[in-house]
Amino acid sequence: MKWLELHIDTNHAGLDTVEAMLSGLGIDNVVIDDETEFQDFLENNHQYWDYVDEALEQRMQGRSRVTFYLEAGDEGFAKMAEVRLKLEELKKTQTGLGTLLMTMDTMEDADWENNWKQYYKPMEIGERLLVVPQWEQEDPQVRAECARRVPLILEPGLTFGTGSHATTRLCLTALEKLAGPGQRVLDLGCGSGILSIAALKLGADTALAVDIDDKCLDVAYENAAMNGIGRDRYTVLAGDILTDEALKARIGGGYDIVLANIVADVIIALAPAVRPLLKAGGYFLCSGIIDDRAEEVAGKLRSAGLTIQETYSADGWFSYLCR
Repeated sequence: MKWLELHIDTNHAGLDTVEAMLSGLGIDNVVIDDETEFQDFLENNHQYWDYVDEALEQRMQGRSRVTFYLEAGDEGFAKMAEVRLKLEELKKTQTGLGTLLMTMDTMEDADWENNWKQYYKPMEIGERLLVVPQWEQEDPQVRAECARRVPLILEPGLTFGTGSHATTRLCLTALEKLAGPGQRVLDLGCGSGILSIAALKLGADTALAVDIDDKCLDVAYENAAMNGIGRDRYTVLAGDILTDEALKARIGGGYDIVLANIVADVIIALAPAVRPLLKAGGYFLCSGIIDDRAEEVAGKLRSAGLTIQETYSADGWFSYLCR
């Protein structure tokens, strides 16, 4: 089956009017892209990002858009004609709603459900690891690669950490040289669990993963299960280690490796709390640091009594290995 993907370009003021017009025609499942909400998100969530893709910002500038889908058959095209007539009425009777331009793309059923998967392919990372999307693991060529490397099976989802981002690759490359038998690992800001699960696949005995977003609980446990790792070796908790005293008590200390692939501001805030988490001679591996914050973060790590032993960088991002 084919689908019509239809977009109506308007402005922030016109979103409610366009959405109401579509609802009147029986079209209620719509996707809203609103520049105002995008800018509000950026303004009010600085703690979650260090860098905003310039192309994305330019694409959102001055644009609000309503997207909806119709089956590419007689009924779908008839409904599209109704929408065009209503848009012409709006243009004649109301002003200040933007262009009200409607554009169309077509897509196959397979595209509808699976097209996003094309962006996730097996990736060799470092000398030992192979990150494999769950749906690729039965491919004969992938299975041959899995026999040669340590496979890390993932189901990419809404949480951060698929191996494709430079910060995650930097951590995994460093981690494969650190992780080994007998180790306890702590993963702060675990997202999908990719780093702590990798540590276990590379030989660590146990890992504790923590994230402020409780959605990560199910995602990380599911990814661990796909890699044959049970809850006897892997624990995932939700909470903020900086403010939750009960969580801090449960986490304890004495870890061989502490991981934090987050953002510069959070790493700076974490720095004074890291040493009590480490056993003597333990490692702190942090990443998610955009290049223009790298020196600032390095200074805060040193001020917290940590020694930077290795510095890694790629694609404008930095990672530090400390003791």
